Amino acid sequence: MNRVLNIRLPESIRAELIELSKKAHVPFSNLVRESLREFLAVRRFRRLRGKILPLAEAQGLLTDEDVFKNLC
Repeated sequence: MNRVLNIRLPESIRAELIELSKKAHVPFSNLVRESLREFLAVRRFRRLRGKILPLAEAQGLLTDEDVFKNLC
């Protein structure tokens, strides 16, 4: 079920979102929803990364290359 959410945006952010919405041919509401989904996904990723990083470092996995070498 979708709920209505009212937020206050600075005019500069609102104008940028409207411009992007028009250029991408995406309804304004869809653009805002997708932006929030992406924001939340990034926050979840960073939180998980913060929990996993010490464990990976303890096993000598310091770079992406280290991870891929360990997988093969």
